[in-house]
Amino acid sequence: MRGRLTVAAAVAGTLAAGYLLAGRTWQLSWGATALERAEVLPGDDLLSVADVAATRAITIAAAPGAVWPWIAQLGQGRGGFYSYDLLENLAGCDIHSAGEVVPAWQDVRPGDEFRLAPRFGLSVAVVDPGRALVLSSAPGAAAESRPTAESGQPAPGPPAPPFDFTWAFVVRPGPAGASRLIVRERYRYLRPVARFVVEPVGLVSFVMSRKMLRGVRDRAERAAAAT
Repeated sequence: MRGRLTVAAAVAGTLAAGYLLAGRTWQLSWGATALERAEVLPGDDLLSVADVAATRAITIAAAPGAVWPWIAQLGQGRGGFYSYDLLENLAGCDIHSAGEVVPAWQDVRPGDEFRLAPRFGLSVAVVDPGRALVLSSAPGAAAESRPTAESGQPAPGPPAPPFDFTWAFVVRPGPAGASRLIVRERYRYLRPVARFVVEPVGLVSFVMSRKMLRGVRDRAERAAAAT
């Protein structure tokens, strides 16, 4: 029995090391070129130092002008995230990804609230229409986004995360009339426990972000082909 436990521990250790050496790097940079991973993107200056950064990208066979509307309407209560709605809704996020561009959701401005779920949101930090949308966490954002109880105090809801966070969406021209959509997440730890939160969150984010990138691509290409 002791020998089997030793072998099992060795296998688990090998798998963990393999993930740290290869899998983690792959999921943090899915689809992005070395240049895209290294360059400074809008919103990077909001966190001068990041403990973890992920840069993911995809090529879309449509002009940037056909991609941007899908980015502008992201968010809970708006166009959703074009990802796994069922999984998000199991967590109570109430996400319904749009299949069309909605004009009423196109006006996004710095300072606007950007909801991830009914009781949790980020703040729009940067908007460069047609080019970049940057979201940021802010002190007390989770509490400020909750509905108030009769006492006037925020109703119970999820606590603020133990890290600062920025989420950037950058659309730029690609080859042959295509576009590149680059999505960057940056995390700065505020408390020691943050690293134990960010790593599993990062894995979930990878799964959801990859689906989102493909969701934007499919919608933009389908709309471009129809015009």
